[in-house]
Amino acid sequence: MRIKIIDKKISKDELQEIAKEFYVVMIKGVVDVERDILAVGGEYHMDANNVLIENNSKQQNIWGFNWYLDKSTEESIEYVSLINIRPAQGNRVMEVQDSSLRDKMKSIILKYLS
Repeated sequence: MRIKIIDKKISKDELQEIAKEFYVVMIKGVVDVERDILAVGGEYHMDANNVLIENNSKQQNIWGFNWYLDKSTEESIEYVSLINIRPAQGNRVMEVQDSSLRDKMKSIILKYLS
């Protein structure tokens, strides 16, 4: 399983290579909103989540997303993941509810993946 930590822009070819392993047109990813980094790849969001935790991220700062390679930039991000269910942080469902958090996630994701 190939999980890649991203802290600089990644090419579409690299993304397509990562996507081939499980979902072909979609990649599961997580974003550390405090450290301004991503981890992408794996079958589950938890795979990338664990890689960031092992690399000094804190769970409360990590949020899951899906990136669709076959959609326009504005439609390519889906803010849905089991790791996003955090009642203690005010998010009781799989989709990130806080619009300012979504904006921060989007900014970081687009910085590296678009």
